[in-house]
Amino acid sequence: MTVKITVKFKMFDGCADLIPRKAHHDDAAYDLRARIDMELPPGHSVVVPSGLFIELPVGYEAQVRPRSGLALKHNLTLTNTPGTIDAGYRGEVGVIMLSLGKEPFPVHRGDRIAQMVICELPDVEMVEVEELGDTLRGAGGFGSTGRG
Repeated sequence: MTVKITVKFKMFDGCADLIPRKAHHDDAAYDLRARIDMELPPGHSVVVPSGLFIELPVGYEAQVRPRSGLALKHNLTLTNTPGTIDAGYRGEVGVIMLSLGKEPFPVHRGDRIAQMVICELPDVEMVEVEELGDTLRGAGGFGSTGRG
């Protein structure tokens, strides 16, 4: 059974047209839009403002993720993906975009630039121990199971 939560938000003045929405009722994410016109230079990260300010309930986070169409068609990604917005943050949601293309990429006000997923966080207790249990993998990582 799904529990409905309330996420309070406000928009930057004059940005009512940028309110995050799901394109389809069964989508996982809300579309975030650019608040201003700007250009993404190739090979550099740039913060694109969304005009959105949110108040998440304690025990939740918002994850900002790349849009698959922008990644495939324009080599655009987010530098810190997924970016985490904590429940205590009250500033404007900024999207750290990176153009991996060879030419500057124009971003126009209202363009869908990222997706935002609201996630519940488990109540975790970190317990320090002297030793950890053994596994077949052990400490292997960074491609230790084969190519890549």
